Amino acid sequence: MPLARSPFARSPLAHSRFARSPLAQELLGFATAGILAYAADLGLFVWLRGPVGLDPLTAKALSFVAGCSVAYAGNALGTYRHTTTRGPRQYVIFFAVNIAGALVQLLCIVLSHYGLGFTSQRADTVSGAGIGMALATVLRFWGTRTLVFRGVRGGRGEGRVGSWTG
Repeated sequence: MPLARSPFARSPLAHSRFARSPLAQELLGFATAGILAYAADLGLFVWLRGPVGLDPLTAKALSFVAGCSVAYAGNALGTYRHTTTRGPRQYVIFFAVNIAGALVQLLCIVLSHYGLGFTSQRADTVSGAGIGMALATVLRFWGTRTLVFRGVRGGRGEGRVGSWTG
């Protein structure tokens, strides 16, 4: 879909060189897949904890796998649909990248809470859901584009044409 016909085209940023760049389109597609995955993870977790009555760790483990699956599908069928690397091996790598992202978030909480002594609920939220989520998202984006969906030629991303959102 050309930029002029997308809803994004009405944005003041749409006319900038960056907004029309392949990287911006890739970031937008990655973010869209991530938001959908987050919604699936959260919705399933709430349902499994509530009406289903599972314990929190089991519910979170199942919702994490579902969220990873939604993110993988969104990236494979959308953002990186022009690459040739797909399949069980890529899903396993994608899952590992997402686990690494989750570990980054946990590490931020451990460092803040136990290392620096910021023990309030607010500090844990800022370190885990704020700083940790930002760092984990950067790691996930890098890992997804370089380890999972490398592109067609030599892993340099030449196979990326654009995002399904743009």
